[in-house]
Amino acid sequence: MTSLYDQVKLLYDQELYTNVIALANLILSLSDHNSELLPAHAKLLTYVHCADSHFHLGKYRKAESLYKKSLQFRKCLLKSKGATKPPQEGQKDLLSDIDIKYQIHLCLVKLKNPEEALQILQGIPGKQRTPKVNMALARMFQEQGMERSAITSYKEVLRECPLALEAMEGLLSLGVKGIEVNSLIVGCTSNLSGLDWLNSWIKAHAHIHNREYNHAVTTLRSLDNVNFLRDNVTLLVTIGECYYYAGDDKNASLCLRRARIIEPDLVKGLDIYAGVLYKTHHTKELEKLISIITATGEYTAETYVAMAYALFAARKLSRANTFTAQAMILSPNNIEAIILRGNIMIEQKKYQEALYYFRQAMQLKSHRYEPHKGLVDCFVGMHRLREALNIASGACKQLGHTPRVLTLYASVLMKDPVSVGKAKNLLEKALTQDETYLPAVYFLSEIYEQEMNLEAAIALLERQAEIQPTSKLHQMLGDLWARVHNEDKALDHYANSLKLDPGNGRALEGMHRLDSTSSKLDSTYYMTVGEEHADTSFGVGDGLPDTDNDDAADESETEAVWSDMDLEANSQ
Repeated sequence: MTSLYDQVKLLYDQELYTNVIALANLILSLSDHNSELLPAHAKLLTYVHCADSHFHLGKYRKAESLYKKSLQFRKCLLKSKGATKPPQEGQKDLLSDIDIKYQIHLCLVKLKNPEEALQILQGIPGKQRTPKVNMALARMFQEQGMERSAITSYKEVLRECPLALEAMEGLLSLGVKGIEVNSLIVGCTSNLSGLDWLNSWIKAHAHIHNREYNHAVTTLRSLDNVNFLRDNVTLLVTIGECYYYAGDDKNASLCLRRARIIEPDLVKGLDIYAGVLYKTHHTKELEKLISIITATGEYTAETYVAMAYALFAARKLSRANTFTAQAMILSPNNIEAIILRGNIMIEQKKYQEALYYFRQAMQLKSHRYEPHKGLVDCFVGMHRLREALNIASGACKQLGHTPRVLTLYASVLMKDPVSVGKAKNLLEKALTQDETYLPAVYFLSEIYEQEMNLEAAIALLERQAEIQPTSKLHQMLGDLWARVHNEDKALDHYANSLKLDPGNGRALEGMHRLDSTSSKLDSTYYMTVGEEHADTSFGVGDGLPDTDNDDAADESETEAVWSDMDLEANSQ
């Protein structure tokens, strides 16, 4: 014969949560007036099933209230005479309240009350804490800066679950040496086969948390082969992120693109991939990425950041800002969203607001380059060069004398004629470390041009154009060749610049300037250029290429995507 509780459990097991709530609500009221209707242990489980149902439906406040009622009811059971008897079969779980407290903690986390959530878990005696309790405690201790307690809790997790990779990462991020982490698990894993990769994995993540990204990449790439983890998307994303943190956008893009080819609906690393596409001016690829992720209908902080980058690239700044806000609602400490929002504010010339976000980013991830650069850009925009110099100098001390940090410092020094010489030395030092670092090339070329050393500027840019041609390189070369009155070479570089980026306004201006001032150019040259750009016509008034029908159709399609995204964001 089945009982009323059996019917509640049947509904719960079938995940009919709204039905559980409806039935449990009535049964609990009836049992308050008739204690024989529902045995005490069944009443407790009914409370818990009802609370679980509310939790599954996202009603965390109500779930928390019912979990607390179940705890109170359990205390009453323990005080009753029947609680002193040995538990019957099926009632043994009633003696543990750990799972109920863990669920209360989850509700409080969802309700943005981490302090009380931590208190609930700390109320569980140490010897009764399960691995999931210790893992939750470790994360919360770490978030609140209680590092020693976090280390202890992570170690407890590994003691029972030696292959808990996130616990290993947690220890490494708190400064525990890779050798020590390995020693914690070696006894438990020595008899397991198929773990040849684990030592390298621990070593690589130790490098990551020590900010030794190049060493981490070398170690991780040794695992990307057929004997270990070839084509593993998690490995590829981690390698891509390391390249990104080291400032190598090109290799970051290659790894992250490869991961997405293998798993097109991949969310991890999506925000960074979008950021790389934006920085490397792959706008079309970024738009295609947005079309793919909006088709899935799954919206996370990472997807909102990716969509914000696409809007940022399209110069739709207000709408991009809306999507960064959505990302920060879902994940308040999402560093990519915070950095992007700061950059949007800079584009809008809202420097004071931008300062707020970059300072927040600095507090969260002071080892990242982007917060330092963002603060420098803010102070430069506000004409507060002394503060910009202090930030750039501090970046050199904190992040090391890498090419991009040296270039950042030099970019500020260049703004004062007195310190241009020091800027030149820093840029030459940056290029000694990495001769292909284009921002340093651009700035050093500008200094050569200011010094009227046009030959050195041309030689520097020509060398780079052979290695890694970009629209800006060719446009700068066109400007320089025009200055030395070599119109043929100038036009050639302007044409190459427009091939790589038809929207390069400075290249168009340079070409028109030469066209209007020179009457001695070879007409056959113009015929060649005309054949290369047969579909491109230039208006007299604005100097910009006309938009063809395909581009208009693409823009219309993109607008439709943005409209759908806006509706989705507003509904969240």
